[in-house]
Amino acid sequence: MLVESPSLEKEFNPWLSAEARFDEAANRLGLDEGLRKVLNMPAREITVHIPVQLDDGRIEVFTGYRVQHSIARGPAKGGIRFAPDVTLDEIRALAAWMTWKCAVVNIPFGGGKGGVICEPSILSNAELEKITRRYTAEILDFIGPERDVPAPDVNTNEQTMAWIMDTYSMHVRHTVTAVVTGKPLNLGGSRGRVEATGRGCMIVTQQALKQFRLDPSDTRVVVQGFGNVGSMAAKLMARAGFKIVAVIEWDGAVYNPHGLDIPALINHRQETGSITGFREAEDIDRRDAMFLECDVLLPAARENVITSENADRIRCKILCEGANGPTTYVADSILQDKKIFVIPDILANAGGVTVSYFEWVQDRQGFFWNEQLVNGRLEEIMVNSFRDIVEYADKHGVNNRIAAYMVALDRVAFAIKLRGIYA
Repeated sequence: MLVESPSLEKEFNPWLSAEARFDEAANRLGLDEGLRKVLNMPAREITVHIPVQLDDGRIEVFTGYRVQHSIARGPAKGGIRFAPDVTLDEIRALAAWMTWKCAVVNIPFGGGKGGVICEPSILSNAELEKITRRYTAEILDFIGPERDVPAPDVNTNEQTMAWIMDTYSMHVRHTVTAVVTGKPLNLGGSRGRVEATGRGCMIVTQQALKQFRLDPSDTRVVVQGFGNVGSMAAKLMARAGFKIVAVIEWDGAVYNPHGLDIPALINHRQETGSITGFREAEDIDRRDAMFLECDVLLPAARENVITSENADRIRCKILCEGANGPTTYVADSILQDKKIFVIPDILANAGGVTVSYFEWVQDRQGFFWNEQLVNGRLEEIMVNSFRDIVEYADKHGVNNRIAAYMVALDRVAFAIKLRGIYA
């Protein structure tokens, strides 16, 4: 069995990557040591152990986490993921990224993240509901519309959010729709939320094309990951005229140099359970597909897919990070040397949290917007945020990622300075 070297283990630790980028941005901003300590450390880390009686009568105990990185600018905000490889370091990093992401798009949230160590594919719907409700009950005192607002993430969805909302509401004895976002429409969800992260990726990519004077019809896109973010981004980009030449999933990849029919591919995956075997495309090796020559590469799956081991083989003009942390810190310099235009994750995939903010606002008002209004306001925020980051990068002579971190750190630090340190 291949064992990763200690250096690779360090590179693949998402918390260390987040910390390294934080340090570089903080150094460039000249933040004092005290503020750096406040900004770098999570405000609260919660570990819970969740006893659940499984369908066969056995009792199993699952471990769950909720990390609230910052509440300086508003309630903590961030998803909950169910996966066997969830770690506290991963949740810490994701919570920090949420703080910076919310600050980059200038919405009044801090950063949070949650996770439960489990394998959803071998659990029944009833078992998942039990895990969700008990996890919610264990963190009940720490969440709420003014405290911490969870959302869906890997292997969780609007049904999961409905269970969380109901559990919280039963405990406080009245219905509280604003305790989570990403809910079903009938329970206070927002129109446009399902497509929001993918739509945000499309909007910032359209802005990046202007840097290269590229037309969408001449733009070849490779999408890695075909879950909600990847499939929605591909669908919306294809509709806008982009040529999606390849899609990569965990079990294979498909390629068509003339462009894939994305709605047909989505239907094929729903019918067969896989993107492979699609009649209008060629099956290719998923490992090689990442290195196809293209104009836009959109990683939309998990962390650490672009690393020091493969970054030199990436052949795109624009890297739009639809996933959280798809590029390791060590790979950043390689991409910079290759002059790849990176749209960093804390900007590229912020469409989801932006429309989550809209959902939270609508729930609190009890007044709901139509989809045209949601999409229009999302576009306005994403376009303005993209311009802020690119202009900041040019002004300060840094790459887009460090510019995004600098803008985010500066905004959060300013809030902390205004509030002062309570003692």
